[in-house]
Amino acid sequence: MKRLFIDTNIVIDLLSRRKDFYEEAATLFSLADKNNVHMSVSALTIANTHFILLKKLNTEKAKEILRNFRLLVDVLPLDEKIVDLALNDKNFTDFEDALQYYSALQYGMEIIITRNSKDFKKSELPVMTALQYLKST
Repeated sequence: MKRLFIDTNIVIDLLSRRKDFYEEAATLFSLADKNNVHMSVSALTIANTHFILLKKLNTEKAKEILRNFRLLVDVLPLDEKIVDLALNDKNFTDFEDALQYYSALQYGMEIIITRNSKDFKKSELPVMTALQYLKST
């Protein structure tokens, strides 16, 4: 079973039903629902997604959505090692992307799924969009 690390933008596409991106995100997450893939996100993704959901929803509704989402994914913790690696990596201009990348590496993910592949140019892991992954399966 493939171990996919899901970047925040894909999670937000799904949970906020972003126009033009929702369908492919929903199809991707249906693979996890059917136990065809193992999906993980970082703890940072949960926090950032909650923040985005609060722009449209009240706290309880946002938490309810995240509780249901948690049934599909594992949440990987951020620790000192990941933070230090991200702080010291000059290949990443975006600190959040570096945190995501090192979370995926640290916990043995096989592929990073993101809408912004260019943010992971120097990745040791394969990086794909949701649509690219879906076409490859």
